[in-house]
Amino acid sequence: MIKRIAQTAGFAGLFAAIVLTLLQSLWVTPLILHAETFEGAEPAAVVEHSHDAIGVAHDHGSASGHSHDSEAWAPEDGWQRLLSTGLSNLVVAVGFALMLAGLFTLRAPEKTWQGLLWGLAGFATFVLAPSAGLPPELPGTAAAELVLRQYWWIGTAASTAAGLALLAFGSHWLLRILGVLILALPHLVGAPHPAAHESLAPQALEQEFILASLLTNAAFWAVLGLVAAWFHGRKQHV
Repeated sequence: MIKRIAQTAGFAGLFAAIVLTLLQSLWVTPLILHAETFEGAEPAAVVEHSHDAIGVAHDHGSASGHSHDSEAWAPEDGWQRLLSTGLSNLVVAVGFALMLAGLFTLRAPEKTWQGLLWGLAGFATFVLAPSAGLPPELPGTAAAELVLRQYWWIGTAASTAAGLALLAFGSHWLLRILGVLILALPHLVGAPHPAAHESLAPQALEQEFILASLLTNAAFWAVLGLVAAWFHGRKQHV
């Protein structure tokens, strides 16, 4: 069983990471590079910003407030950025695939297409629900305190996972109502935001970046769920 989980996670994670990296290089990364030109135009300001608040959103990593440091190493545009993005995506993709493969041992999908449902549940848990309160942000965007955002993101992901599980597998209508309440709880509390929204990038660029991040992550999770379900079912019959 452990061997099957590891093989499923490795195969599905590698395939999904390749898809995500290609999509990011074609759509997401150019938007980030464009936003960085506005950030670089600020002569003396040190701008704290968070990058994409999505679990596997783009090559800058998860949400994190930081200031620029001329001493810090960063991948150069081109093959260095692409390679670092691909490796980061691979690590995250294999981690999520391990989670899916582990869940398949408890409730395995009977058909490959059912893996899509698992993938969409992962997308809702780790991307869509957190993005409702903390949407993906371009460089040069003001953000609330990092610790507060991290706590809210983790709480939202956990609440979404628990709520979806109760809705999907709850055997009593009271459990399903509880699932809805748990889903709504973090959004009723509200995500932490700065006192005033400030961004160096134009609003149109921000909106396109949010759309690009969500769609590329939706594709990633769909591929991850489908490939994991296919490979898991194939290994089960070997």
